[in-house]
Amino acid sequence: MKKIMLSLLAVCCAVSLAFAGGAQDANTVAIGAVFPLSGSVAFYGTESRDGILLAIDEINAAGGLLGKKLALIAEDDEGNAEKSVNAFTKLTTRDKVPYVLGSSTSGATQAMTALAQQNKVILISPSATNTAVTRTGDYIFRACFIDPFQGIVGADFAYDTLRSRRGAILYDAGADYNTGLADSFRRQFLARGGAVVADEAYQSGDVDFNAQVTRIRAASPDVVYLPNYYNDVALQANQLRQQGITCALVGGDGWDGLIDNAGDEVLNGFWSAGFASDTTDPKGQAFVKAFNAKFNKTASQFAALGYDTMMLVADGVKAAGTFDAVAVKTAMAKIDGAYVTGNIRFDENRDPIKGAAILEIVRKSGKLANAYKTTVNPK
Repeated sequence: MKKIMLSLLAVCCAVSLAFAGGAQDANTVAIGAVFPLSGSVAFYGTESRDGILLAIDEINAAGGLLGKKLALIAEDDEGNAEKSVNAFTKLTTRDKVPYVLGSSTSGATQAMTALAQQNKVILISPSATNTAVTRTGDYIFRACFIDPFQGIVGADFAYDTLRSRRGAILYDAGADYNTGLADSFRRQFLARGGAVVADEAYQSGDVDFNAQVTRIRAASPDVVYLPNYYNDVALQANQLRQQGITCALVGGDGWDGLIDNAGDEVLNGFWSAGFASDTTDPKGQAFVKAFNAKFNKTASQFAALGYDTMMLVADGVKAAGTFDAVAVKTAMAKIDGAYVTGNIRFDENRDPIKGAAILEIVRKSGKLANAYKTTVNPK
């Protein structure tokens, strides 16, 4: 046992030194990352990290960036805002990284934005969708669409494609992501002529939604909007179906990972995503193939967004001709090009102008799968 422990310690030290050495090597540039690599939303963080690692592999294999190799230093914030700040401080003060990729959730990302702006460190999140994230300043970017767009997409899809006219909403009132999507869906669905017949809230950590579901059932909706994270949605879908609610369920990108944590109760479910793994786009297909070859798993939207996040920074560096953060953030703001998750250009708030895929949860070969349904583009 002692020999095993010593061997494990040696491996850990070797990995740590490899990253530290990469950060200090004159021929290597360290890229910082802060993601939930453990905890309830670890799926989001680990997928984005893996997408970034694939991007770095490809960049290094092609000769690096401005003649230098890249090395990733990834820190775990567990989806916690305080821990994201600690990780950001460590990366920027000890490791001296010029760019930080992350975090996955809006709250953890927003906790870092003021520090990033103050210290002139580029911060770009793959998946923080809350509108306020990029409003702190011009060093803050994101690779994903924003919450209002997702809510609008969900409402338009429900109204136009599902022909829904009576909507119910069940959302976490204590989380910015959930309330942002709920607010946007509510406004758009009403504006289109639909009626919100049940509007139910709950608090983070709740697991029993039967009281809310009973009221939703009494209102007889023809669609239920669940703008929540997959772990909550799995429970909610189960309880909705148990009470006999069979209508379509619609949600946002927080559903990614749902099919691995739920059963047939999530069928007739649709969600807005930043990427579809069964894409027919050649660039997207090449990414899916490379990701599967490296990690032996299907690429999720979070993996694709992580990959694009790294490539956006790399393209900014190439355009600027320097690693200097001031020049790079100016160059990034002018990007307009094709990426794995679609064509990306930034608006004045450094939010990408891009479309959203709608995925349907179906059964394929006896297993739940996400199947591409349609794309909704910004108007």
